Amino acid sequence: MKIKSTAIEGVAVVEMNPITDNRGTFTRLFCARELDEIIGMRCIVQINRSQTKSVGAVRGLHYQRPPHSEMKFVTCLNGRVWDVALDLRAGSKTFLQWHAEELAPANSRMLAIPEGCAHGFQALEPNSELLYLHTAFYNLDSESGIQPMDPRLRLTWPLPITDMSLRDRTHPLLNEDFVGLSV
Repeated sequence: MKIKSTAIEGVAVVEMNPITDNRGTFTRLFCARELDEIIGMRCIVQINRSQTKSVGAVRGLHYQRPPHSEMKFVTCLNGRVWDVALDLRAGSKTFLQWHAEELAPANSRMLAIPEGCAHGFQALEPNSELLYLHTAFYNLDSESGIQPMDPRLRLTWPLPITDMSLRDRTHPLLNEDFVGLSV
């Protein structure tokens, strides 16, 4: 695995190294030893999968508030997505900046998203399937989100948005009083 940092501290692109032969491919999706510089002492405690049927659909921008903040590792198992990490950390030099990465089986990339960053994505192909590795258990009372079309973010989605859940559409817009998350 090769780890590439981004302009947002803690957000990293992990390039996996698939082994291909006449039978197909084998890819190591996670190795604590190889990812030690970004995972540190954290442990993966939950693994989730999502499937998004329609092209242009957006999920997110989701995060868990402290004390249940989580680091996520996100990879695409099928289809293709435009994956976004948004920095919500109070005092961060990249506060409210975002990094996007195209994830697909063909490019064997994974996005590492640290605590205090929101996550969302747009499906670029039908039946796009993501695998999420989490360092904290889901906690309903800590669940939160940012409206993906919030003009303050200047987030430009690559395709017109064709579908979004009611929950994601009704997440609040950021107001001037939002100073970030203390993680």
